[in-house]
Amino acid sequence: MIKSHTSGSLTTEQTQFYEEQGYLIIPHLLSKEDLASAREAMTQKVSMIANELFADGLIPDKLEHRPFQYRLAELFQNLSAENFLKYGRSWRDRIPGYFTLMSNPKILDAVESLIGGELFANPVYNVRPKVPKVAAGAVPWHQDKSYWPDANANPVITVWIPLVDANEVNGCLHIKPQTHRKRVLKWHRETHTGTGYTALKNSQLGKTETVALPVPAGSAILFNDRCLHMSTPNMSNEVRWSVDLRYQPTDQDPMLQHGTGFLARSHQFPARVATLEDWLAGRPEHTE
Repeated sequence: MIKSHTSGSLTTEQTQFYEEQGYLIIPHLLSKEDLASAREAMTQKVSMIANELFADGLIPDKLEHRPFQYRLAELFQNLSAENFLKYGRSWRDRIPGYFTLMSNPKILDAVESLIGGELFANPVYNVRPKVPKVAAGAVPWHQDKSYWPDANANPVITVWIPLVDANEVNGCLHIKPQTHRKRVLKWHRETHTGTGYTALKNSQLGKTETVALPVPAGSAILFNDRCLHMSTPNMSNEVRWSVDLRYQPTDQDPMLQHGTGFLARSHQFPARVATLEDWLAGRPEHTE
């Protein structure tokens, strides 16, 4: 594994905590300005959905003037979970604002502290609109690696970032510390929500403590792709918006079966770092 130029932004104490526990919280890593591009991308997607629902006669009002944290929830409040799941439990649209977020130096600096400065942005990134009272919003206990069990990629670091304050009412992340040392456990596809999430049986969870991780908007939770985690249902009246981004060393499997990732940072080959135009065109690197 390439691990050259490991400067980054984390302290020795932070990197040690991550290595021992399998996760790390960085409060307020991103400012409102840092999140603005992703929020605008989400707003564009919600407007597209509103236009479709209105055109199909499913809603009488597009709610164009409702606040960001409420609009999507209110669009679906009188519709079914099936109506919502038509648009997917998570989004992976190639909208410029998402690339801006994934390329944010504050995120890359933190990840560099853990796996070095040759960073590849994994194609599995997700925008999560956890809407109230929809079963698909609750994510069962799982390991991220269960979604790519055969990939030769290790470590893959997930960076989970909420765009609104995440708490135990609207469905924050829960994690089992130190479980990143486990092998990939036998998993199944859950059937309760209609989403096909990978899930573990309760008997596989053991007696390891569970830690709830409520964090303010713009904070980041970094964790290893073997670390057991889940999130609870959204019992509030607003959308719990979040993104989960993933990064790995450049010499690991790019997981083409999941799409095209991109070279996010390279001290060895800086001219190859992907631009927005490369990403929109599905190119993993920049070429002259």
